[in-house]
Amino acid sequence: MGVFESIGRGSVERLRGFHSWMSFLGETVVCAVTALIRPRQFRLRDCALAFQRSTFDGLPISTGIGFLLGVILAFQSAAALKQFGVEVYISDLLTIALFRELGPLVTAIILAGRSGSAFAAEIGVMKVDEELDALTTMGLPPVRFLVLPRVVAAMLAMPVLTIFAELAGLIGGAIVLDMMNVPNVVFWRHVTATANSFMILLGLAKGAVFGMLVGLIGCSSGMRASKTSDGVGTATTAAVVGGIIAIAVSDGLLAVLCYIWKI
Repeated sequence: MGVFESIGRGSVERLRGFHSWMSFLGETVVCAVTALIRPRQFRLRDCALAFQRSTFDGLPISTGIGFLLGVILAFQSAAALKQFGVEVYISDLLTIALFRELGPLVTAIILAGRSGSAFAAEIGVMKVDEELDALTTMGLPPVRFLVLPRVVAAMLAMPVLTIFAELAGLIGGAIVLDMMNVPNVVFWRHVTATANSFMILLGLAKGAVFGMLVGLIGCSSGMRASKTSDGVGTATTAAVVGGIIAIAVSDGLLAVLCYIWKI
C-alpha cells in the first residue's frame, strides 16, 4: 500500500503542478493581449531594465562562448576535412551550424542559466517577503507587473545575444582557418555565399521562442516558490533545469517541423 500511496501522491502533485502552470500561462497570455490593446498598461521601464540585465550584462559571456564554439567546431571539422584538402569548406559548415542551430541553442542555455535563474530568484524573494501578496491585496496583478516585462525582455534579448554569439563564432573560425593558410577573404566569401536572409531569420526566430520559454519558466518558478528558507534556491534550480529541458524539447520539435516543411 505504501508504494501505491506514493505513486498516487506523486501523480496528484504533478497534476497540481500542471494545473498551476496552465493557469499561469493563461493569465500571462491574457495580460499580453491586454497590453497589446492598452499599451499604457505595459511596464516599459521594468522591461527596459530586465532587457539591460539580460542583454548587455550577459553579452561578454555569450560572445566568449560563441567565439570558443567557433574555434572548437573549426578544429574538429578540420580533422576530418583536411585529409581531403577541402579545409575551406569549414566556413560553410560553421555558417550553417551557427546560424541554424548552435548559435540560438547555446545562447538560450546561457540565458537560462543566467537570466532565467535571476527571474526566479527575484520573484521568489518577493514572494517570501510577501510583496506579491501586497500587490494582490492592492488589486495589482503580479503577472502584469512582474512577469510580462521579464518575458518580453527575454524574447528581445535572445536575438541580440544570438547575433553577437554567431559573429564571434565566425571570427573564431576565421582565425583557425587563417592558421591553416586559408585567407580571410576566401573564408568570408564562403560565409556570405552560404548564409541567406531566411537562414538568419530562422535562427533569430528560434532564439525568440527560446527566450520566451526561458522567461516563462523562470518567472513561473519564482511565482511557485515556497515561503521557506530553501524555497528560493529550489525555485532557482527548477528555473534552470526546466528552462534547459524546454529549450531542448522545443528545439527538437522545431527541427522536425523544418524537416517536414523542407526548410
